[in-house]
Amino acid sequence: MDQIRIVPAEAGDVAVIHEMIGALADHLGLAHELVATESDLHDALFGARPRAEVVLAYVGDAPAGFALFYNNYSTFRGRCGIHLEDLYVLPVWRGKRIGRRLLAHIARLTLERGCSRLEWWVLATDERASRFYAQLGATAKDEWTVYRLKGDSLGRLAEESTEAGAV
Repeated sequence: MDQIRIVPAEAGDVAVIHEMIGALADHLGLAHELVATESDLHDALFGARPRAEVVLAYVGDAPAGFALFYNNYSTFRGRCGIHLEDLYVLPVWRGKRIGRRLLAHIARLTLERGCSRLEWWVLATDERASRFYAQLGATAKDEWTVYRLKGDSLGRLAEESTEAGAV
């Protein structure tokens, strides 16, 4: 598979990225949660204040997968890290080390940028992904529980800030 290329996404790649995100959502059984539009992605990746980055894997001229990531910060380490939000390889290209190549690319960027760690989340039910990451030497951080505020709960808490006169 010498013809695999990993390249930074460009603005013209947004439709391809959006299509692969849709395929990922289907794969995970979460298509009902996908509300991001191509416009949302364009703004997040290429707008005035980019918030994330994408690298694309190609086999020849065919898109084969993507990785979307962004910086985070560790107050304990005093350094940035990279959070890998999504890594996805289209089914036709699986088993050809493309996912490993994408992850290796992000690992290299992590070190080149002086970041202290590379982190990501995996659905507990995605046993294939868990095995893949364990084979690379990644360890699950079971001692931490992820919490999330969204929708009405997020709105109610935010209202407390304005009610208290916070700026």
